[in-house]
Amino acid sequence: MFAEYIQAALEHAEYEIIDDPEPYYAHIQGLPGVWATGKTFEECRKELISVIEGWIVLGLRLGHPIPPISGRTIDVSVEPIAVVE
Repeated sequence: MFAEYIQAALEHAEYEIIDDPEPYYAHIQGLPGVWATGKTFEECRKELISVIEGWIVLGLRLGHPIPPISGRTIDVSVEPIAVVE
């Protein structure tokens, strides 16, 4: 569920080159506060993945809804669910 959501988010990433020591910049519309920079495109993309992961975890901890992206969702039950029967 997380991997599919992150992949969908990455498909909406917008990249640009900025005047900065880490010139590659990326953000994702619809995910407030999700952005990253890097010295290379790949470094920026890896950082963006890490930021998305942290954003999801923090959002869930704070009880914030995680917005759907391309039909992908992360839904969390507030009811305890048995993992072993």
